[in-house]
Amino acid sequence: MRKILMMAASAMAALTATAQQATWTHRVEPQGGDAYRIVLEAQIPARYHMYDMGPYEADGPTATAIVLTPGEGVTLEGGVELLTKPHRYHDEIFDMEIGTLEETAVFVQNVRLTGTQGTVEAAIEWMLCDDRSCTPPDERQMTIRIPENAATETPVEKVEGTTAPAHDTTDDKGMWALIIEAVLWGFAALLTPCVFPMVPMTVSYFLKGEGGPAMGRLRAALYGIFIVALYTLPIAAIILITRAAGGDAVTADIFNWLATHWLPNVIFFLVFMVFAASFFGAFEITMPSWMVSKADAKADTKGLGGIFFLALTLVLVSFSCTGPIVGSVLIKSTSGEFWAPILTMLAFSLAFALPFTLFALFPSILKKLPKSGGWLNSVKIVIGFIEVALGFKFLSVADQTYHWGLLDREIYLAVWIVVFSLLGLYLLGKLKFAHDSDLSHVGVGRLALAIAVFSFVVYMIPGMWGAPLKGLSGYLPPLTTQDFILTPGAAATPTTETAAPQKRKYADFLHLPHGLEGFFDLAEAEAYAARVNKPLFIDFTGHGCVNCREMESRVWSDPEVLAILRDDYVICALYSDDKKQLPESEWVTTDGGKVLKSLGKINSYLARKTYGVNAQPCYILQGRNGQLLAPPRGYDLDVAGFVEFLRTGLKAYAAQR
Repeated sequence: MRKILMMAASAMAALTATAQQATWTHRVEPQGGDAYRIVLEAQIPARYHMYDMGPYEADGPTATAIVLTPGEGVTLEGGVELLTKPHRYHDEIFDMEIGTLEETAVFVQNVRLTGTQGTVEAAIEWMLCDDRSCTPPDERQMTIRIPENAATETPVEKVEGTTAPAHDTTDDKGMWALIIEAVLWGFAALLTPCVFPMVPMTVSYFLKGEGGPAMGRLRAALYGIFIVALYTLPIAAIILITRAAGGDAVTADIFNWLATHWLPNVIFFLVFMVFAASFFGAFEITMPSWMVSKADAKADTKGLGGIFFLALTLVLVSFSCTGPIVGSVLIKSTSGEFWAPILTMLAFSLAFALPFTLFALFPSILKKLPKSGGWLNSVKIVIGFIEVALGFKFLSVADQTYHWGLLDREIYLAVWIVVFSLLGLYLLGKLKFAHDSDLSHVGVGRLALAIAVFSFVVYMIPGMWGAPLKGLSGYLPPLTTQDFILTPGAAATPTTETAAPQKRKYADFLHLPHGLEGFFDLAEAEAYAARVNKPLFIDFTGHGCVNCREMESRVWSDPEVLAILRDDYVICALYSDDKKQLPESEWVTTDGGKVLKSLGKINSYLARKTYGVNAQPCYILQGRNGQLLAPPRGYDLDVAGFVEFLRTGLKAYAAQR
């Protein structure tokens, strides 16, 4: 019975506590002469406990087990001892006395050197529990070098066969950029013909309602809150349901599929083209009339229900203008962490709903609003051009991840140059669409926008001959896809004795930027790094990763960074979204029994399982025996900081000798 309870608890934990893991570190302390002490320390997540070393009966809890195997030159003195005092009590479920450890657990083992140096292999098994459930038993293996930097703690090392603590490289700057972009889209949506005329209409309705201006303002504020809820809560519900059903991994798989699979990306591309055509006046996209009519009818009722349905009516009526904008915001955020779509949609809806509340609080501002007219259609046309340009990004992602070769860098640039040139001509009145008003003259505002657009076009033109265009690096296909480059990059070819071998796995369709040479298979890179006695620079990246391209264009391109990467490291780029199907001999089976067949899925699994990495870009410096030389580094455009990161790894690698 107790075993059944433990199995049920573990099954529940697999769904609800997948992110809870103990973090293990070790250090070697000299005790004088040839005596040393190995200290193993576990950091236990809050509200969880680990069991002590027992021993327990067969149907008892999983005790923490530590097996140390000495290598040549080392002997063990006694057994492993627990320094942390456990909390001991009689457990009613197991019907026995047990001991639990919380927060931190410290274990020690005395050893003696019989030579100048040696190693000890450590195998650790443990289980975490809280008041309701337990995680499945976990294990870790590590190699401990003696002596190793005396009493200082060794770097956290690569773990084979277990789940390392998750490392989230999502950068705050990237999140803020998404939020700011969402806010700008929210304000842009207000200027569309579907929405702008409704601002004074709805605000006037609230101010003329029962209860006077004060009550009207309160109801208008609630109206804005309902608008925010209607845009944000459905997205939040989808994410929360997927997390509850399968944990973070399921939600991550969904968003990863949306961001990298060819089907959603091609669909997004086509949807953007359809919406752009609608913006240009080819046809009108509207919600079903019966849905709008029902919402509008219920909006006439009094109380909170009426305000809610009035907000719902606005959302439905404005769909033809806000739909593609909302799609842009959401799709852009799927490459971020799980909560990015919720935060970006919240930012969009707050900006979208804000005027309805502000104009209700300060109704005199309504008199200063410009009248509806042809300028609103012009705004819609401008957004249509932008939608066309953004839509090609999704087609580019599919093209890169599946290696179709349809949208290389110069073709992508040609499309953008033409699109924004046409936009500039439209702003100058040289193009006219079906619903445009006659333009007798060009105003200062349109002229300023035209100058900005044509300046952008001029900036892009040198890219057709290989100019790096750092400002657009996150949106363009890699420079390696360009057929003709007038001036090759300054990166020199590695010397013969350190150059990467000509025959490397996946090098026929994967390439490093700036003329750098490297590997795309970790085992191959590790073997080569050991042969040439260099540390390993591991780049967890993706074809659809905007931040990865920015890092390569703005940081890797720095002469000092390039020199260090080229001369002092062996580079290994692991693409987590590549769809290349590998031969059966290279397939990987996960702990859960799932067979991974594509290069991207295998690399993604390797990143999570071995290094605890769950986002791109993530840069890892690895030395001998798989040890990390410095804390992993994510998206950060600070060149000096990146140089220091690389030099720290070199110093740590030199100390290992």
